[in-house]
Amino acid sequence: MTSQHVQNFVTVDATNKTCPLPLLMLKRAIKDHPHQPLKLITSDPNSEIDILRFCQLRNIHCTLIKISEVEFHFCIQFNTQNT
Repeated sequence: MTSQHVQNFVTVDATNKTCPLPLLMLKRAIKDHPHQPLKLITSDPNSEIDILRFCQLRNIHCTLIKISEVEFHFCIQFNTQNT
């Protein structure tokens, strides 16, 4: 028997927001929902660099899914060992 672990992501919709707003919205979501998985949706191509670098510097696991040239989904999960 196998089990599936389903994550309930808190979604942060930052579409049509230019940098630095998507990053600020992510920081607020992290503060409001500590250690919960987050899904950040952005449309600003510059957010790709900003969000990935922010997560890297804080040792937060971040997966980028590029939906199109103007739609990016970031799946952000926290390592429980670093809490």
